[in-house]
Amino acid sequence: MIKTFIDRLLGKGPKGAAAPVPVPAEPVIPLGARVEVPASQHGINLSLLDANAVRVVKTLKDAGFEAYVVGGAVRDLLVGLRPKDFDVATDATPEQVKALFRRAFIIGRRFRLVHVVFGRGREHETIEVSTFRAYLDTAAAEQVPGNEKTSRGEIADKKHVVDASGRVLRDNVWGPQVEDAARRDFTVNAMYYDPTTQVVVDYHGGLQDSRARLLRMIGDPETRYREDPVRIIRVLRFAAKLGFVIEPASEKPIRTMSPLLSNVPISRLFDEMVKLLQTGHALASIEQLRKHGLVGGTLGVFPVLDAALTPTVPNPAREAFVRAALKDTDQRVAEGRAVAPSFMLACMLWHDVQDRWTVLREAGEAPFPALQQAVDAVFDARIGDISGRGKLAADMREVWLMQPRFERRTPASAASLIAQVRFRAGYDFLRLRADCGELPGELADWWEDFHLGNDEDREAMLRDLKPQPPSRSRRAAAAPATPAAEGAGPESEDDEAGPEGDAPAGDAAAPRKRRRRRRKPGGGGGGGSDGAAGGAAEGPPARADRG
Repeated sequence: MIKTFIDRLLGKGPKGAAAPVPVPAEPVIPLGARVEVPASQHGINLSLLDANAVRVVKTLKDAGFEAYVVGGAVRDLLVGLRPKDFDVATDATPEQVKALFRRAFIIGRRFRLVHVVFGRGREHETIEVSTFRAYLDTAAAEQVPGNEKTSRGEIADKKHVVDASGRVLRDNVWGPQVEDAARRDFTVNAMYYDPTTQVVVDYHGGLQDSRARLLRMIGDPETRYREDPVRIIRVLRFAAKLGFVIEPASEKPIRTMSPLLSNVPISRLFDEMVKLLQTGHALASIEQLRKHGLVGGTLGVFPVLDAALTPTVPNPAREAFVRAALKDTDQRVAEGRAVAPSFMLACMLWHDVQDRWTVLREAGEAPFPALQQAVDAVFDARIGDISGRGKLAADMREVWLMQPRFERRTPASAASLIAQVRFRAGYDFLRLRADCGELPGELADWWEDFHLGNDEDREAMLRDLKPQPPSRSRRAAAAPATPAAEGAGPESEDDEAGPEGDAPAGDAAAPRKRRRRRRKPGGGGGGGSDGAAGGAAEGPPARADRG
C-alpha cells in the first residue's frame, strides 16, 4: 500500500495501465522573424502621413528611444488610405514619454498609454503612444473570478491579470518589439513604420497578407478571441472597411466565441459600435454583423442595433429610415465631412421615441412633456450608463426636440430655431424624415430656403405662410394687452409657443404680443425684427457640422 501511494505521488501507474492522456498545452503565439521592408517595396505615399505623428516619432528617437508609427495606420497606408488616427509605439515607458512633451497625459488601467495632444478645441489632434509590451502566456497570468468592476481591488496593483474565461484585464508588462508584435491581433496590424528611414518592420507576413487582402489572426484564433473577445468585432469591422477576406481558420471560431462578448464592459462595446457606424462602411459592417449572428440573434451584444434593425414587430418605414441614415453617414465620411455619433444614434432610436411619445400622449400627457419623457425613457433603456453619456444625451435630445418645432413656422420660432447651435443637425434629421416620406418634402425645402435666405427673403416667406391679420379694432377687442405681455422680451413669444404647437400660427382668436423692433447698429437696413435672424443678411450661414 505504501509503495502504491509513493508511485501515485511520483506519477507512476500500475503495471499494464494505460498512460494518462496529456492535457494539451495552450498554443503559444509565434514570435516571428524581423523583416525590414524598404520604401521601394512597400510604396507608402508620404503625403498620407500625419505631421504630428512624425513629430512624435522624431522627438522620441532624438531622445534615444525606438519609435514607430504602428498598427492600423500602417495597414491603411499600405493600401493607399489616409488613416483616421495615428498611433505610435516605442520602447520608452509612459513616464518617459510624458516627460518629452508639453501636453501629454497618461491614461488607462487595462493598458497604460500616453495621449500627446496638439492644438486646442475642436481642431485638436491626439497621438496615442504605447510602450512595447511583453508577450506573456495567458496560463501564466494571475486569474481573478470577476471582471474589471467586481475585482477592481484585486487587480489594482497587478500587471498581468485575466478573468476566468481567459480575457485579459491587465497587460502592463514592457518587453521587446518582437514580443509586442506577437501580442497584436492580426498580421496586417502588427507592422511598424519608421517615417525617418521609411522602413516597414514586419514580423508576421503582414505585408504579404495586406497585398492578398487577407485578415489572418496571429497565433491560435480561439485563444486570441478568448484573450480579448472584442477582436471578433474588430475583424468584422476591418473586413467591411477594407474589403478584406477573413482567413477561414480565423473566421471559424467567431460564432462559438461570440458569447464571450457578454463579459466585455458595456461602454467598450458601445465604443466599438460607434466605430462600426463611422468607418464610412456602416452598411457593409451591418451585413458582416448579421452574417455572423451579432445582430438579430439572442446575444444582445448591440441592443441599439437590434432595436433599429431587427424590431420585434416588422416596421418597413423604420428600416427604410435607418438604411437612409446609414447611407447618408457613409456618404459624409467619403466626402471628408464630420460625423457625430449622436446624430447616427438619434436616427437609430427615433422610432422608439415616436412610439413612446404616442403612448404618453394617448394617456393624456401634454405633447411637449410627453416628448421629453419619451426621450429620457428611450435613452435610458437603449444607451444606459456609458462614459460621456451626458454630452451624447444632450445632443440627441436637442435633435429630437427640434422636430415638432420645424412643423410650427412663426416669425419668433423660426428665427429662434435657426439660431440654435445644432440647427444643421436638426435640419439634416428633418431632411431624412422627408426623404423617407415621413413628412412632406415641402417642409424640408422651406426650412432650407429660410436658413439660407437673407432678412427680406425670410420675411417674405413668413408672410406667405400667414393669413392677413384682422383689423386693428378687432385685434384690440380680442386681445387687450397685459403687463406681462407688454414687458416680454424678444424670446418670450417663442418660449410661450413651445414645441407642442397647440395654437396654430396666425390664429385670429389668439392674443398677439407686441414686440419691439431692434435697430441695427450703424443704420444698417434690413428691417429684421429678431436679432438672431439679422446675422444672415450678409449671405448664407456656414453649414455647421453635426458634431
